[in-house]
Amino acid sequence: MVRIRNLVITVSLFFVMSIGLHAQTLDDTRANGVLKCGINTGLVGFASPDADGNWEGFDVDFCKAMAAAVLGDPDAVEYTPLTGKQRFTALGSGQVDVLSRNTTWTFSRDTDLKQTFAGINYYDGQGFMVHASSGVTSVHELDGASVCIQTGTTTELNLADFFRANDMAYEPVPIETNAEAKQQFFAEACDVYTTDQSGLAATRAAHENPDSLIVLPEIVSKEPLGPLVRHGDDQWGDIARWVLNALITAEEKGITMDNVSSMGETNDAEIRRMLGAEGELASYIGLDNDWAVKVIASVGNYGEIFERHIGKSTKIGLDRGYNALWTDGGLLYSPPFR
Repeated sequence: MVRIRNLVITVSLFFVMSIGLHAQTLDDTRANGVLKCGINTGLVGFASPDADGNWEGFDVDFCKAMAAAVLGDPDAVEYTPLTGKQRFTALGSGQVDVLSRNTTWTFSRDTDLKQTFAGINYYDGQGFMVHASSGVTSVHELDGASVCIQTGTTTELNLADFFRANDMAYEPVPIETNAEAKQQFFAEACDVYTTDQSGLAATRAAHENPDSLIVLPEIVSKEPLGPLVRHGDDQWGDIARWVLNALITAEEKGITMDNVSSMGETNDAEIRRMLGAEGELASYIGLDNDWAVKVIASVGNYGEIFERHIGKSTKIGLDRGYNALWTDGGLLYSPPFR
């Protein structure tokens, strides 16, 4: 009995120590004075450097929002571009503390890889792009095609599933980055490029002659994308989750980058709680009362971020679709600030 008790104690201590390895992310980030954020190696509209080398995009703005919440400075971010293969190792090892890089929430990533998804910030699906000169109008015409595919992604697995289910053959052309995909596909080294529809739209928009490329109408998978952190630090996971929820709730409540400083005076109790004008919600996750104010003042609400980087007025030109608020027929929905 004594041996069993000692074994239980030893296992329990090991579990506590292993969890503790990454249980101080908030303290470490504040001590370092910088948020370590993993992003895409380059995907226009989502994460890419501008002419001056400054990173910008839909996913980049989540990094800025986290930095604003935790450090009070949206520019206090150290960006690490990561390929599909590199991203989970970089997060698990502590090289980055949050991954904001068009990553699909799946069972195995959530459990086997020990990653915690903060939520879904973009509802996507896998599609296919071909050259207009090919005359192809449907994915069902792709039997025997060569396909550029990013390794280490759900896209790679979905491709195999789809062709097998439809009794079709294909020749994979493996690539690691979106830049390599563009180079290979534009040079017609492969017949088809497949990735999330959002990525196809970004790739097409970056081409000098977008009309020469066609995104086929079929979508063959569900790709719920979102930021993620490591298992084992619930406080850090809560911060990432509620930063995302604040961006969504802000749009629903009409809180914008321009009016957030005065919205705490409203009679809407949920707005007051979120913005720290009443209650003590911020203390539950170790942040200052005005953390949400800093977030929205820095990057705006979800809708502002979407329209600024990938919306209809940009060269990416994406509709809100499923990414509209639930009140507008979409799927975006935040739990209440209560």
